[in-house]
Amino acid sequence: MEFNFLGRAFKGDKVIWCIFIALCIISLLEVFSATSTIAYRQHSHWAPILRHAAFLLIGFAVVMFLQRIPSRFFSVLLLGLPISAILLVITMFMGEDVNGAQRWLGIGAFTIQPSEFAKISAIGFVAFFLSKMKPENENFIFKLLIIGIGGLCILIAPENLSTACLLFGVCFLMMFIGQVSLKKLGMLALVGIGAILLLFGSLTLLPDSFAKEYLPDRLTTWKNRIERHSDEDQASIFDKKEDGSIAYKITDENYQVSHAKIAIANGGVIGLPGSGTERDFLPQAYSDFIFAIILEEMGLLGGLFVLLLYVALMIRCGVLASKCEKKFPRYLILGAGLILTIQAIANMAVAVNLIPVTGQPLPLVSRGGTSTIITCAYFGIILACSSKLNDSDHEDVDESIANVDFETFDGITQE
Repeated sequence: MEFNFLGRAFKGDKVIWCIFIALCIISLLEVFSATSTIAYRQHSHWAPILRHAAFLLIGFAVVMFLQRIPSRFFSVLLLGLPISAILLVITMFMGEDVNGAQRWLGIGAFTIQPSEFAKISAIGFVAFFLSKMKPENENFIFKLLIIGIGGLCILIAPENLSTACLLFGVCFLMMFIGQVSLKKLGMLALVGIGAILLLFGSLTLLPDSFAKEYLPDRLTTWKNRIERHSDEDQASIFDKKEDGSIAYKITDENYQVSHAKIAIANGGVIGLPGSGTERDFLPQAYSDFIFAIILEEMGLLGGLFVLLLYVALMIRCGVLASKCEKKFPRYLILGAGLILTIQAIANMAVAVNLIPVTGQPLPLVSRGGTSTIITCAYFGIILACSSKLNDSDHEDVDESIANVDFETFDGITQE
C-alpha cells in the first residue's frame, strides 16, 4: 500500500528521481558549508542555508507539479520565448548590477534572472519546431529556429556571453539530433565558431587602454579572463627567494583560480568533511566555484561521484528519449538533459582551471534562486515526459495548446 502511494506520488523515471534527490542532498550539505562568509556578514549561522532550502522546496514543488502534466502542454514554452526576449531587453536598461553584471531584474522584493527563463523557453521552442519538421518545410523551420534562437542569444550575450554560447551549443546539438541537414548545420557552425573566434581574437589583440576606455565592462571582463587563462608568462606568478626556492605568488588576477587549486589539493582522495578552509577565501564558493569546495570536503572520490551523477543523467535521458514514440517529448528530454550536463561540465572545468571563469552555476547544487527553480523545472519536464512512455492514450503534440497548423507549409519546397 505504501509503495503504491509512493508510485502515485512520484511519477516518471525512478533513476531520474534518484539523481535529483542525490543532487539536492549534496547541494544542502555543500551550500551549508560554502556560505560561511555570508553567514558571517549576516550575523546568522542559519539564514543562508534556510534561504537555499526554501528555494529547493519551491523547486521540489515545481517538480511535483510538472511531473503530472501531459507533455503536449509544454508547448506553452513557445510563449516564453517572446516574453523572455522582452524581459531581457528591459534588463539591459533597468536591470540590477550584481558583481559587475547586469543580469537580474527586480520585481518588487524579488529579483529574477531572465536568461534562465530564456534557456528553458528556447529548449521548448526548438523541441516543438523540430517535432514539426518535414522534408518539405525543413528550410522554413530552420530559418525560424535561427531567427528565434539567434535573436535570443544576441540579447543574452552582452551581459552573459557564456550563457549565450551554452544555449547556442545545446540548440545546435538538438538540431543535429533532430536530423537537420548537415549542410545547414555546417554553415551554422562556421558562422558561430567564426563569430566567437573573431570576438575572442579581437579582445586579446586590443590594447588594455583602448579596452578600458571604449569597450563595455563585460567585454573588458572577458578580455581579462581570456588573457589570464592563456598567459604563459610564469614569471608573473612565481617568486624566487634568496635561498633559491620558488614561491607561488597569489595576486588579484589569479586569486580565484589559486584558491580553487588549493582547495582541490587540500581535499586529496577522501576529502576533509566539514574541515575545509578555502570556503572562507574563495569568492563565490557557493556558486561558481562550489565544485572546488566539493573536491576539498569530499575529495576526489566525492568529485567523481558528482560528475558521474550528471553523466548518468545524460545517459538516462538518452535512454528515455529513445523510448519516446512522439518527437516533441523526445526532444524535450534530450534538450533538458543536454543543457544540465553541459552546464555542469562547464562549471567543473572552471573549478579545475581547464577553461576561463564563465559564471555558470553547478545545476541544482550551487546556491541560487531563479537558477535552482528553473533547474527543477527541467527535471519536472523530464519526469513528465518519461511517465507517459507506455501510455497509448497520450496525445501527440499536434494536439498542443499552441495548435499551430504546419500543414499549410506542405507546399513549401527546398530551395
